[in-house]
Amino acid sequence: MTKTTISVIKADVGSVAGHLVAHPNLIDTCDEVLAKALEEGLLEDYYITRCGDDIDMIMTHRNGEENEEVHETAFNAFMKATEVARGLKLYGAGQDLLSDTFSGNIKGMGPGVAEMEFKERPSDPIIVYCCDKTEPGAFNLPLYRIFADPFNTAGLVIDPSLHDGFKFEVFDVMEHRKVIMNCPEESYDLLALLGSTGRYVIKRIFKKNGEIAASLSTERLNLMAGSYIGKDDPAAIVRAQSGFPSAGEVVEPFAFPHLVSGWMRGSHNGPLMPTSQEEANPIRFDGPPRVIGLGFQVADSKLIGPVDLFDDPAFDRTRQQAADIADYMRRHGPFEPHRLPSEEMEYTSLPGVLEKLESRFEKMD
Repeated sequence: MTKTTISVIKADVGSVAGHLVAHPNLIDTCDEVLAKALEEGLLEDYYITRCGDDIDMIMTHRNGEENEEVHETAFNAFMKATEVARGLKLYGAGQDLLSDTFSGNIKGMGPGVAEMEFKERPSDPIIVYCCDKTEPGAFNLPLYRIFADPFNTAGLVIDPSLHDGFKFEVFDVMEHRKVIMNCPEESYDLLALLGSTGRYVIKRIFKKNGEIAASLSTERLNLMAGSYIGKDDPAAIVRAQSGFPSAGEVVEPFAFPHLVSGWMRGSHNGPLMPTSQEEANPIRFDGPPRVIGLGFQVADSKLIGPVDLFDDPAFDRTRQQAADIADYMRRHGPFEPHRLPSEEMEYTSLPGVLEKLESRFEKMD
């Protein structure tokens, strides 16, 4: 049986009234490009959404991961949307595209990419998460809880198909290296890494037999561009049910609005607020950071759905808690811990300020 590939490719190529909301015309332009790819047989199905100012293209096909044609199609969609954004004089037109020439793979060119290839089960639910105003490390805590914390995922204790645990592929985005760690055997060592969310990020999670369970985008825009041009706004694909955590267990960690890096100018800590697609509008101080969750069934490489998972009154208290945390953090103004620590600010204006003041510093007696 031919395997199915899910590719989630996202980028910010322009928004209305600042870094707020992607214009509908940009989404329509991307839709035209993907519709043509579907008609030509490159894609099996697709769904386009947005989280804040980011456009997220969820595509299914049978071409495997890192397929040049699929990546080029996504790149062309973003390029055409950028032209529309420039015509409308939208803010940040094309900001996530570090080049205007496709070079065989969209990775390293600015857009975020999460992909996985798998043999479909008799019933194959997947959940796609899309964020705005935060970085890939925002997924460290919830993904650990989903696949390694029995207080979140009861199946790790009572479901024989989950009891052996999972393998985590962790990227060191500063040193460009990776490590695979086993849970529950190496849980404490894994947590020692994942707590450093700006450096160590989860890329993929596997069952012990090697079957893919989750895939995340880990692109760091500031590291690629050498300056701050926008936060990374990651996406994730998570498989659920029948040998994986249940859909409810996959969603549960987001009921806690944990602190993540990003928010205003990518330089502040704030709560990750789960919202519906309609309410994924980070307006207060360009935030607080948002996450949406879409549930699909995959059937013969077709996407059935989505269910808007956070469009649920059960998350109202989470949103209120996030708003309360946002109040508390904002009262710190430019002070840590609301503002990121200095080592995380090297791609902002702070180095320029320090350089200007360098000659005025004196040695202390």
